[in-house]
Amino acid sequence: MELIEETVDSKVAFDGRLVKLRVDTVRLPNGKDATREVVVHRGAVAAVPMLDKDIIVMVKQFRQPAGEVLLELPAGSLEQNEEPLHCIARELGEEIGYKAGNLTLMSSFYLAPGYSSELLHMFLAKDLEKTVQHSEEDEFIEIVEVKLDDALDMIRSGLIKDAKTISGILMAREKLFEG
Repeated sequence: MELIEETVDSKVAFDGRLVKLRVDTVRLPNGKDATREVVVHRGAVAAVPMLDKDIIVMVKQFRQPAGEVLLELPAGSLEQNEEPLHCIARELGEEIGYKAGNLTLMSSFYLAPGYSSELLHMFLAKDLEKTVQHSEEDEFIEIVEVKLDDALDMIRSGLIKDAKTISGILMAREKLFEG
């Protein structure tokens, strides 16, 4: 069976600074029509910044949608037509005040493809050089250095709840200790 859904109509219900909400009418493989609500996002980047093979530089910040302070990897949204490598370099400076001498793309993945187009590019950042943190005006961030083993324990215990952070740490552990 062909699994492709054909878009037969599309309307923008909301157009904001960060996301757009689109309501699509699609033709299903069985010929019937259905509605799909799509959060349209330009895409994002995140990095696992390693001070050495054991210490990750992370951020704590309040997240309104979650209603709590989360421990996360530094991340940010792509600007219009911005390359992911340029974006993650900018975000590392803004959020944690570091420049990476070595940035390696580990993976690109959809965060919630059931309702969002957001594709996140996950980098491993090594050979960090301290610069000056320059957070955006509406960002209040606490920088936290976490041992890799402690971060893994926090994932297991549920203290780290952010999906991109969980994925990034697990990918970085594998990458850092492979062959």
